[in-house]
Amino acid sequence: MKTKLKIAPLALVLALLVSTTPPLTQHSMADRSTGPLVGTWRMTSLEVGTEGNLHPVPYSGQAVFTKSGTMSVQAMNPDPTAPDTPYTLNGYEAFYGTITVDQATRTFVVTVESSLVRTLIGQRLTRVFAVKGDRLVLTPPDPAEGWRATYERI
Repeated sequence: MKTKLKIAPLALVLALLVSTTPPLTQHSMADRSTGPLVGTWRMTSLEVGTEGNLHPVPYSGQAVFTKSGTMSVQAMNPDPTAPDTPYTLNGYEAFYGTITVDQATRTFVVTVESSLVRTLIGQRLTRVFAVKGDRLVLTPPDPAEGWRATYERI
């Protein structure tokens, strides 16, 4: 009986440690902290062109960022005959995936899990972000890519 009593506290401590320690493969919330990005955002403008010479294009869309570190994007050009791009098919863009945010550099990387354009699946896309109040601006890390998407929190 005394042996069982000595083992019981040890078993309790071990059970508490196991139940409160995340698995090594699990990302911590600090790794996935989406901070000011969390929420649903409606696209208010999309501009494309060359570095320093961006022009508005008639797109609509939304982006959703979750506390758990995922995002999804849908955007549409009203012209169904719009040429395909690396991100769009028939003028439509849709993908989702997990994100890792670097608050210091104001960037995030989305690892695409599913996409209308299948060649995006598995890719890691880096985006620069700026949040001011209810306004979100996304740009590529290389300005030569030539685009800027602006969103409003809804």
